Amino acid sequence: MTILVMLASLAGLAVVGEVLWGERADRPDPSAVLRGPSAEHLLGTDHLGRDQLARLLSATWPSLLPAVTATLLGAVAGITLGALTAVVGRRAARLLGALINLLLAFPAILVAMFLAVLFGAGAGGAVIALAVASAPGYARITQTLAAQVAGTDFMAAARVLGLRRHRLLLRHVLPHIAEPLLLNTTVAAGSALVALSGLSFLGLGVRPPAYDWGLLLNQGLDRIYTEPLPAVAPGIAIVYAAVAFQLLGEMLAGAAARRARPCPDEEPAARPALTSRPASADHVLEVDDLRVDLPTADGVVRPVRGVTLALRRGEMVGLVGESGSGKSMTALALADLLPDGARAAWSTHRFLGADVGSATRKERRGQLATGIALVFQNPASAFNPSLRIGTQMTEAVRTHRGVRRAEAVDLALDRLHRVALPAGRRLLRSRPFQLSGGQRQRVAIATASMMRPALLIADEPTTALDVTVQRQIMELLHRVRDDDATAVLLISHDIALVADACDRVLVMYGGTIVENLPAGELAAGARHPYTRILVASVPDLDAGPGRALRAIEGDPPDPYGTAPGCAFRGRCPHPLERCAVEGPVLSPLGPGHDVACWQPLPAPPSCARQGSEEAQK
Repeated sequence: MTILVMLASLAGLAVVGEVLWGERADRPDPSAVLRGPSAEHLLGTDHLGRDQLARLLSATWPSLLPAVTATLLGAVAGITLGALTAVVGRRAARLLGALINLLLAFPAILVAMFLAVLFGAGAGGAVIALAVASAPGYARITQTLAAQVAGTDFMAAARVLGLRRHRLLLRHVLPHIAEPLLLNTTVAAGSALVALSGLSFLGLGVRPPAYDWGLLLNQGLDRIYTEPLPAVAPGIAIVYAAVAFQLLGEMLAGAAARRARPCPDEEPAARPALTSRPASADHVLEVDDLRVDLPTADGVVRPVRGVTLALRRGEMVGLVGESGSGKSMTALALADLLPDGARAAWSTHRFLGADVGSATRKERRGQLATGIALVFQNPASAFNPSLRIGTQMTEAVRTHRGVRRAEAVDLALDRLHRVALPAGRRLLRSRPFQLSGGQRQRVAIATASMMRPALLIADEPTTALDVTVQRQIMELLHRVRDDDATAVLLISHDIALVADACDRVLVMYGGTIVENLPAGELAAGARHPYTRILVASVPDLDAGPGRALRAIEGDPPDPYGTAPGCAFRGRCPHPLERCAVEGPVLSPLGPGHDVACWQPLPAPPSCARQGSEEAQK
């Protein structure tokens, strides 16, 4: 309530001050020169006999307007400069960062005073001087905030969509960081008022016959020891307005902190029966010898070291392995979403029959944006929290397919209904933070299916969700696969989930695929030692309370290492001498079964008989 009263008083004085007291403030009275406070003149008079209280009240608008103007001009210039670092290339971003650091090396008040002298004394010169001096501060704050946005999943997805830089800036960067910038700008308006008043006090701002609070403070200073009130009153007005701006910023910050929290998960509605389309047998993706290098200060990290895989339409393939084995980095490389500085290379990379390597970057990103969709591990980071769900769901089809807004909204409503979110337009108007984790993940799957992609990469889509929601998510992935004959690459640590949901499983270790086998054979038919140990480490719910959990002994391979031989030999229970000098390659072992091992484990008797029968057939 206090802040509202203070703001209302300032606004009222700014509007009516000149109208009510302007004439009296400008009317000289030679008979009442330099009078002290009295009943007729509560703050006394100046050297021309003008009423000091009238001048103080009518100076509200000339004092506040330049401060707000300088704040807005500095904020626009600084925020634009800082936000550009998130959408330009790496070299341009470094140059802009160096420019910001250079500008910040000079104290803002000294820069403002120098520019005020350079532009000439007056209100206009002081406003421009202060705007230029304050811009680097806004640029540094914006650069820091924008750097956090630049590394998010939704920003990477927006880049893949092929959005131009001005759209990235206006739709993804600035809305996401608008709240802290608004709070900072509001608080900075009070500082700008004090700075402009100081310039006027020094004779570098407003010049007579115009006046503001700073100039009134200067004029009253000559007799501060005999009549202190004419000098103290303008100072009180400056402090009062500055505190009001500060409290306004705190009020806005408190309102932002009281935003709505995620609502509880809703019960999914009954889904209509859908007709599955037959999956075709052609390859969606073919990759041979995929490698990824990440240069660091300590050397080059090689998280992916020769991955070979192929996916067919309508096929769901699981990708499993320990943390750090390269699963997520492989997915990012396939979707062209590697972080800055990372380098990907391959022998063959075909997507939908086209050679990805021979295409230009623009053509490659356009092809991947329409043909590949990702469902990230954390749906909260996959969505821009400052944009509504409807905007983010329809952006891709409107950008690449030219679909009108109404048609895109209808398509989004249909996709939401298919993932058991029949809330309709109300949900499209929601923002991501208003949804629960399960709802966000279902929206992510619906968004991924908007373009009817040929390949859907789901990176740990059920992490941190309860088992009921996990089952729903897996049902949705199966539905997307069946509806559009979409190939699904499911990355997960849950061995049991992958074995139950997928058609085929790829086991990854040390940046390479060490085994490729049918999902039904994962539990008992694995032939690579690492796969066997990985399956054995899954907790058994039927085991007694005294049974210890099995772990994989030894340490994972050094990500910086370039030693020859098999990466698993240090943890393998039966290594060969050959394993130390020559790395195994993925070779056929049976129908649909490939293993990268010089001495595969023997197949269980049941699996051996089954393989013999299939070979005879």
